[in-house]
Amino acid sequence: MKTEAFPILEFDPTPEAILEPAKLVDACDVPEHCVICFFADVIQWLTENYHTKVLAHSKSEMGLHPLYEINHAGKRLAFFHPGIGAPLAVALLEEMIARGCQKFIACGGCGVLDQEIVVGHILVPVSAIRDEGTSYHYMPLSREVQADPYALQAIESVLSRHGIDYLKTKTWTTDAIYRETPRKAATYLAEGCLAVEMESAAFFAAAQFRKVHFGQILYGGDAVIPEAWDGRQWTSRDEIRRHLFLLAAEAVLEI
Repeated sequence: MKTEAFPILEFDPTPEAILEPAKLVDACDVPEHCVICFFADVIQWLTENYHTKVLAHSKSEMGLHPLYEINHAGKRLAFFHPGIGAPLAVALLEEMIARGCQKFIACGGCGVLDQEIVVGHILVPVSAIRDEGTSYHYMPLSREVQADPYALQAIESVLSRHGIDYLKTKTWTTDAIYRETPRKAATYLAEGCLAVEMESAAFFAAAQFRKVHFGQILYGGDAVIPEAWDGRQWTSRDEIRRHLFLLAAEAVLEI
């Protein structure tokens, strides 16, 4: 492996790591379709209103991370909360792949770099700027990573079928919410990013590395703009968040 000036650039394409998920996590009878849901309130709602089964638990120092199953539209559907931030989210994705899930749609919220995008407007990432660290361990150096076209097609099909207005966009994936500076926000908006979040680039890269399908549906939340940040009470939109899960469920079952 060639040594670079900066270790983050030293991508090693070796397919098997020292800690390999398939050797650490037992495969089990799980659905191939899985929704990655960032909303703890929606998961609570699902466990209270659906016949929900816990299939397995992942473990971290935070505690247990359940993998759930429900019957949706007559089909088996798995779902789990990925935590926050690319390292944990991708580690949990890895374990769900090792268990047997193969097709994923994530639903979550994001900051918006254009204040004209109202809270709740749906954004579909088609690519992500890699301003985080996790993706660099899954694919060689590049400025962006592209979304899976099959997952993207399924998402667009579902949104179009329901007559839902949405924006396809590049997204800015960053590790540091308190270092989203005015200069960076303006730069990435000029490059075509309407959204900012913490996981998309890493999800896209890890899914490509593991050869699984992954797509993402976001809804516009806080306004991350150079003039002034505006929280816009984006985390209190229960109906939007539940609806987003159901759209993600419909989309993943189409892949």
